[in-house]
Amino acid sequence: MSSQRPARKDSLVIIAVISALVISSPSISNFGYFDITKVVYGQTDPNQTNSNSTNSVNLQDIPLEKVHVGDIDVAYKMFGKGDPIILFNGASDSMDAWNPSFLTEISSNHTVIAFDQRGIGNSTVGSKPYTYLQLANDTAGLLDALKIPKADVMGYSLGGHIAQAFTISHPEKVNSLILIASTCGGKDSIPKPAEFLKLQADVVNKSLQNIPITQELKALNVASLGSGWVKLHPESVDLPANTTSLQQLKPGLPPEIANKQNSLVIWENTNWSGACDAEAKLAKPTLVIAGTDDNDYMPHGNALILAGKIPGAWLVQIKDAGHAVMDQYPAEIGKILNTFLSTTGQNT
Repeated sequence: MSSQRPARKDSLVIIAVISALVISSPSISNFGYFDITKVVYGQTDPNQTNSNSTNSVNLQDIPLEKVHVGDIDVAYKMFGKGDPIILFNGASDSMDAWNPSFLTEISSNHTVIAFDQRGIGNSTVGSKPYTYLQLANDTAGLLDALKIPKADVMGYSLGGHIAQAFTISHPEKVNSLILIASTCGGKDSIPKPAEFLKLQADVVNKSLQNIPITQELKALNVASLGSGWVKLHPESVDLPANTTSLQQLKPGLPPEIANKQNSLVIWENTNWSGACDAEAKLAKPTLVIAGTDDNDYMPHGNALILAGKIPGAWLVQIKDAGHAVMDQYPAEIGKILNTFLSTTGQNT
């Protein structure tokens, strides 16, 4: 990381190196974000106890609620106890994609709001333009409907971009910001490698022509996991048998929304001026997490840029984790969040 700028002197930087073996649920994406259906490999840390096994959160057991916000119906689930935290999913994922181990950790002392973004899962598409600002406004409307004036905000991958847009456009509703595998974009950001963008383009083009893309999907999976994780878990590169298309991996994702999310990615790569400067001015308590082997989807050097821009930001880099860090170390990330929120909460 010697080529990256050091973090600001007024920043609190925490480096966490996690080496425990945990259950892995790798995810990949096609348009730079899209996370596939979870693929679980059952290798666990022998030193961990089973204390959460009987009390773990199962979203399927929590009633689905809906509320009308603007031109859409937003599906959500709310559970846990304590100060509210709202979760922004990665692209194409519904609220059911959150790892139970992560949810178990953060819901132990926070009221968790998990929801389906516009057009995903059980939330309706609506008619308004599909932009980061609109997705941020949807979230503001959801919190208003739930009579929650202010919350901690967490975003993963594409959800990190929406979380930033929400924080900038509705700062009065944000206590603190957690960004995982994300970037603030603009001239300061580190772009994806050209060869990886080509791989993604090949996947999209072949999918539109119904050409099998088994090898391309495997390559995306490897990129998501990262080289360190693949060395530790070589079996994790395998996809479910007879997987040849994106449609098999994401049958519940409407093509319309897939296209809209793809348009966001194109906009990011061409016209996005970034969010770093606006976030620096707001100076919200911020936690930035990245896997040290996220080199393609969201190059992890962007985490250092984020933490260096925002005064007082915490930075956590997780060794041998890739873009799929959220599913590679879910319980550990939950604990890190709890530590951050308990430490910074008194200042919000």
